[in-house]
Amino acid sequence: MIDQHQDIRDAVARLCADFPGEYWRKLDAERAYPAEFVDALTAQGYLAALIPEEFGGIGLGLSAGAAILEEIHHSGGNAGACHAQMYTMGTLLRHGSDAQKARYLPGIASGDLRLQAFGVTEPGSGTNTPAIKTFARRDGDRYIVNGQKIWTSRAEYSDLMILLARTTPVDQVAKRTDGLSVFILDMNAARGNGLRISPIRTMMNHATCEVFFDDVEIPADNLIGEEGRGFRYIMSGMNAERILIAAECIGDAKWLIDKASAYAKEREVFGRPIGQNQGIAFPIAQAYARMRAAELMVQDAVRRYEVGENPGAEANMAKMLAAEASWEAAEAAVQTHGGFGFAEEYDIERKFRETRLYQVAPISTNLILSYIAEHVLGLPRSY
Repeated sequence: MIDQHQDIRDAVARLCADFPGEYWRKLDAERAYPAEFVDALTAQGYLAALIPEEFGGIGLGLSAGAAILEEIHHSGGNAGACHAQMYTMGTLLRHGSDAQKARYLPGIASGDLRLQAFGVTEPGSGTNTPAIKTFARRDGDRYIVNGQKIWTSRAEYSDLMILLARTTPVDQVAKRTDGLSVFILDMNAARGNGLRISPIRTMMNHATCEVFFDDVEIPADNLIGEEGRGFRYIMSGMNAERILIAAECIGDAKWLIDKASAYAKEREVFGRPIGQNQGIAFPIAQAYARMRAAELMVQDAVRRYEVGENPGAEANMAKMLAAEASWEAAEAAVQTHGGFGFAEEYDIERKFRETRLYQVAPISTNLILSYIAEHVLGLPRSY
């Protein structure tokens, strides 16, 4: 099968060659943001790949975005510092006003504005999004926001945030998913004016935070779409998010399988390559087979998305299977490398930590299984 985006993959691989394992290890040790890497991606237009040309982007489809993110991970890097820009801006592109798109999208495409923060999850609600309590109260030509978000990655390094807040109390709506609204928050204006960001140290370098809102003002013009319909707007972008994350997982799996295979060929114990032992070879081969199966699921989800279908089931299954495939590849890579799998200089332990995230975020495997059970198999709803 000919890859229609092979030229993009090759170009991204060349860019990533300037950011080898040493670069990522240093960032990991310092818990630092890969600003140079993000700037390089921006300068080459990759973070604007999905933004229409009329707003300064490249105007490519989701398959191109998936190829870019997959190749970053296949090269040993991590796109978590910037991947949100590809799917978060979709909320603005699909549901924003002409004035909002004209105001923000060109700056996002050029890199003058970073739209990396996505304020949805809260400590008390988790994945139960309709239960969020952050409230935006209308006050003339502005909204006053109070509340708290958690796991808001890249908040420290973003100029803009797509923020989901309740605008009608939950006890005053017919459906729990009603009464939620989406806003474009100018984080630079809000910092020092009621917005407080508190980094959370995690087992991987993911720049995630808690964000607190204390009477933060947002101009009414920054409401995206209609008040009260924000849940629908957010959900419309979830398929793209899950497909793109799945592509990253495929890239991780390929990198890990490549590393394990190379090491199994060169490492000799008892006078022969360890890859000659089935106990080493079979787990790598199994991981490869699982990766290929997941990759085909991702490709199917991308195809359905680009022809205008609603690939909810395919996007969810692609994300779940790819996350599991990358984790299986990580297990095989660590086991193949033995003690060296835990040594920082080999980068295996870093990828081992990074790829574990995707069975939990941005959506947990359990919720994906619930979706499949209910919406595909017709089983009774479990929650």
